[in-house]
Amino acid sequence: MTGLALGKKIRDLRITNGLTQEELANRCELSKGFISQLEGDQTSPSIATLIDILECLGTDVQSFFSEKPEEKIVFTPADYFEKEDEEQGHRITWIVPNSQKNNMEPIILELAPGGISPEDDPHGGQEFGYVLSGTVTVHTGDKSVKAKKGDCFYYSPDKEHYIENKTKQIARVLWVSAPPSF
Repeated sequence: MTGLALGKKIRDLRITNGLTQEELANRCELSKGFISQLEGDQTSPSIATLIDILECLGTDVQSFFSEKPEEKIVFTPADYFEKEDEEQGHRITWIVPNSQKNNMEPIILELAPGGISPEDDPHGGQEFGYVLSGTVTVHTGDKSVKAKKGDCFYYSPDKEHYIENKTKQIARVLWVSAPPSF
């Protein structure tokens, strides 16, 4: 880690903790000027001083210097994973890889004419969908409702649920489950 990164990282951590330079200095028994010089890369701390500063900021040396992988924000078709079930007449495309570990899981569901999504057992959370093309029938418990291109649906998945295409055209749905269930 370069000196510039060290000073900036300490400054960012101080701000995240809602502390002024003076407050951090007081907690570490250092001068405000030293903290200012440290954050401005005009000085470097001793190991002992760095450990004290990091403890006052609620972290430790190992955590402070561990490089977390940068969070990916944009996903392209090269990242997608598809699974097709010809018998049921559907294709599921996971558009955010490994989203099962996240709080929600978006997929693109493509239903052939007469196609049906996998039937999902009741679970906690919420389900949201946006019909990209065609018309689908959303089944939840004993209730069935139609949704056409441009419509969206939203429900609690506390009953068996699935989506069906009763038309003669392909239907595509952006479907988001929170928590992940696909």
